[in-house]
Amino acid sequence: MTDPEPQAGPPAERPAPSGSDRRTVLATGAFGALMVLAAALVIIDAIRLPETNAVVGPAVVPLPIGILLGLVGAILLGQSVLRLRTAPAGVQWQPKALLRLAGMVTALVAFAVLLPFLGYVVTSAGLFVAAAMLLGATHLGRMIAYGWALAAIVFLVFDRLIGLTLPTGPWGF
Repeated sequence: MTDPEPQAGPPAERPAPSGSDRRTVLATGAFGALMVLAAALVIIDAIRLPETNAVVGPAVVPLPIGILLGLVGAILLGQSVLRLRTAPAGVQWQPKALLRLAGMVTALVAFAVLLPFLGYVVTSAGLFVAAAMLLGATHLGRMIAYGWALAAIVFLVFDRLIGLTLPTGPWGF
């Protein structure tokens, strides 16, 4: 028996384990690096918060969130470094990707501008709905309910339980 002859030509590239292309792997790595940077800022800011006599101090939530943010960012960065060698190049952009990106930037700017006037709950719910719809959610009513509930829960936890004042609108929330 003889071994089969190796075929001539360039060696075939092995696909990345997740099937992600090179751009996606690079974007994931960049996002992970941003998360690690944001985690460092959140942790430094949480450590600088003043001590209070409250049962739950103001650093109780931001410090674990900063640590988790850093861990997830480090995992994403590490995975992208490992996958970068095997990731195939050349997947086309998704249609309307730039339009969705422009919509997301517009929603973020609208959130920042309207936050002092409409309050945290209304503007956060609006940002949630806009982001979900731009990412492909199809049920507008369901997204409004989810966004409103999430914003209200975050407002209650931070503003009422922890004591970090969030902007309130004309309705008091």
